[in-house]
Amino acid sequence: MTNARRGRIPQRRIAESVAAELRARILSGDDDYRLPTQDQLVQDFGVSYPSIREALRILETEGLVTVRRGNVGGAEVHRPDESSAAYHLGLALQGARVTLGDLAAGLRTLEPMCAAECARREDRAEVVVPALEANIAASAALIGEGLPFTHAARDFHDLIVSFTPNATIRYVVSSLVALWSSQEEAWAEVLTKRGEYPSEAESEESVRTHRRLLKEIAAGRAEAAERLYRAHLTATQKLVLERFDNGIVNATSAMARQAIQSSRGPRI
Repeated sequence: MTNARRGRIPQRRIAESVAAELRARILSGDDDYRLPTQDQLVQDFGVSYPSIREALRILETEGLVTVRRGNVGGAEVHRPDESSAAYHLGLALQGARVTLGDLAAGLRTLEPMCAAECARREDRAEVVVPALEANIAASAALIGEGLPFTHAARDFHDLIVSFTPNATIRYVVSSLVALWSSQEEAWAEVLTKRGEYPSEAESEESVRTHRRLLKEIAAGRAEAAERLYRAHLTATQKLVLERFDNGIVNATSAMARQAIQSSRGPRI
């Protein structure tokens, strides 16, 4: 047993060194970067196949690669994005038993700042406004359609965050928004089955508020946009929090993972 343990330690350290090099390549490479074959990796690093396989397993647990087995085997690269950040953040919040009310409060603090930053963009008329106008039109056409309306209305919030110029704020808040959206979509399905989904009048009010937000952003009124956005966020969260406030953030359900993975990526 002692000899066996000593034999594993160097292989693990070699695998970690290989994984570190491959990780650096993935993070610094182009979006279309592909890993070499295992045969090529063995030759490039001068290590054994077990060490290469262990290195790939390390990267797989980090979500950076998916290893396909069999005749069509290989490693598919996944560059980290806001959806993967949202998932891992969600795992941390779920493990800490953070409540939905706590997540909602965090969003009310951070997300409205994104609306203000959109209003401060000098190119808002060319970049931000047309996208928001198109979303509002799509949402208005889906009033009364239940979940499809929820998806379209949530896209408005995703767009606001995605047009925030500061990359750090954009990635942090978009992760939180993706996580909240995944919870909201799951709750919307539950409420629909119960017959408690928001009425058409409530959906129409949401669209009207989006139009008011668009007006403030287009006019460059940053403080007004932030205040209105915060009030709107509080109102839209109310329906869920009245029923699920003490519920725990859940990032591991199949529905939550699918919603997180389909979240909108940063646009800048």
